[in-house]
Amino acid sequence: QVQVLESGGALVQAGKSLRLSCTASGTIPGIHAMSWYRQAPGKQRELVAGINSVGYTNYQAPAEGRFTIYRDSDRNTVYLQMNSLKPEDTAVYYCNVDVCLTSTCGSSTPYWGKGTLVTISS
Repeated sequence: QVQVLESGGALVQAGKSLRLSCTASGTIPGIHAMSWYRQAPGKQRELVAGINSVGYTNYQAPAEGRFTIYRDSDRNTVYLQMNSLKPEDTAVYYCNVDVCLTSTCGSSTPYWGKGTLVTISS
């Protein structure tokens, strides 16, 4: 079984920075990719940024230029550095970990954390 735990959410003022962390633990032959999603009140969950096993990153428009995703593969941990935060960044941030079923990673299974709340005041 795999557990995914996020941390780092907080209440901060607009313009400030936060760093979110997400660590996967348990039986993990390998990790294909790690991603951050967010869900604002009354809205659907949306992708924020992702990073794969070779370090390729992708960002959605709201995160481009302000957020940075990076990972520590040895610790099965992914971070999301968020700068210049805006009130519209307020959401529960979820971590998704795509865990390989074998060491060759021919197939994988996604696991979700329970989320961490980020609130940005104006």
